[in-house]
Amino acid sequence: MFPEQSDRVVVLGPAGVGKSALVQRWVRGNFRDIYLPTIEDTYRQVLGCNHSMGVLHITDTTGGHRYPGLQRLAIARGDAFILVYSVTKKQTLEELKPFYELIREIKGSSFHKYPIVLVGNNCDESRREVTAKDGAARALEWNCAFMETSAKTGVNVQELFLMLLSHEKKPAACFQLPHRRSHLPKSAEKLLGKCNVM
Repeated sequence: MFPEQSDRVVVLGPAGVGKSALVQRWVRGNFRDIYLPTIEDTYRQVLGCNHSMGVLHITDTTGGHRYPGLQRLAIARGDAFILVYSVTKKQTLEELKPFYELIREIKGSSFHKYPIVLVGNNCDESRREVTAKDGAARALEWNCAFMETSAKTGVNVQELFLMLLSHEKKPAACFQLPHRRSHLPKSAEKLLGKCNVM
C-alpha cells in the first residue's frame, strides 16, 4: 500500500474564461468547445509517483457572484488556488481581484502558506488584450506563480496541476515531465518531475 497525499485545488475566475475547459482537459483529456455555465463541479484525479500516491480534488467554481456561499466554502476548504482569466479579455484579469481578496480574507494570517497560480488561458488565440508581461506583472504584485495555458490545445495544462500537487510536498525529482516547456516559467520547471496520471 502506498502512502497517499490529498490536496484540494480550487479553480476561480470570471464566467467564460475557460475554467471548466481547463479542468476537463486535465481530468478527461478533451476540450469542450460549447460554453455551459457551472455552479460547482468537483473532480478527483489520482496520480502515482515514486511509491506514493497523490490525489487532487479539483473544485471548479461558478464564474459569477450568484453563489457566494459556495465560493467561500470552496476557498475555506482549499489547499491551493488557480485564478483564471482570458488573455483575449483584459477585463477578466481585473475581475480576478475580488477572488484574490476573498482568498486573503478567508485564509487570514496563514494566507501565504497556500499556493496560488495566476493563469492566462486561451494563449493559443492570436487576438490578445493581455500580454504575458501583463500577467506576470500582476502575479508579481500578488506574489503568486504565473503561467499561460490553452485548454483547447493542452499547452501547460498538465504542468499546471502537477505543479500544484508537487508544491512543497513532494521531492522536485518526483514530478519531472519529459515534454516541451516553452510556456512554462523557470520556477515551475523546478517543481516538476516524472508522474503518472491514473
